[in-house]
Amino acid sequence: MVTRWRRASAVRPILSILKDPHGAAVIEFALAAPLLIAMLVSTLEIALVYLAQEGLETAVEASARYVLTGQAQTNFKGVKDASGNVITTPQAQFKAYACSVLPPMLECPNLYIDVTTATSYSASSLTLPTFTYDAQGKVTNTFNYAPGTQGAIVVVRFMYNWPVISLFGFDIANQPKSRRLLLATSVLKSEGY
Repeated sequence: MVTRWRRASAVRPILSILKDPHGAAVIEFALAAPLLIAMLVSTLEIALVYLAQEGLETAVEASARYVLTGQAQTNFKGVKDASGNVITTPQAQFKAYACSVLPPMLECPNLYIDVTTATSYSASSLTLPTFTYDAQGKVTNTFNYAPGTQGAIVVVRFMYNWPVISLFGFDIANQPKSRRLLLATSVLKSEGY
């Protein structure tokens, strides 16, 4: 008898909501709210990916100018790392410069740079590279730094591993550990210097 009374008292509020014409709105909202929230979060995530992509495009454009004018080949001296030590290798100097022009939302450890020369514009590779990872999830690829000489056709590619959130089956990750690989490319012919 007590259990029947407890069941009846637990069901009574639900029945009163179902009988009330305003109670239907509460139930409809409870059914629609998770979908609405998922759609809003997904839209926000897509917007952030586009914003990060545009920041990467701007950084590759600014950095490619140094290759275009020959500064990356001849005049990269005195570039310092975060600790204030002078960087001696040209590839590390170029990456340090590239990191200095990245927008604040992009972090330097997730940036990978590949600078190669091509024999013609049509022979330049613009495809998304395949990243390989070790057991800890770190990228094991090695990238080139060959800015060429005067008049060379140079391909500057910035790749960035952007973390994404996967909710309700909406997954835009194209890399392991819920990351999306963003790619920005600049193909140019270096000036005479």
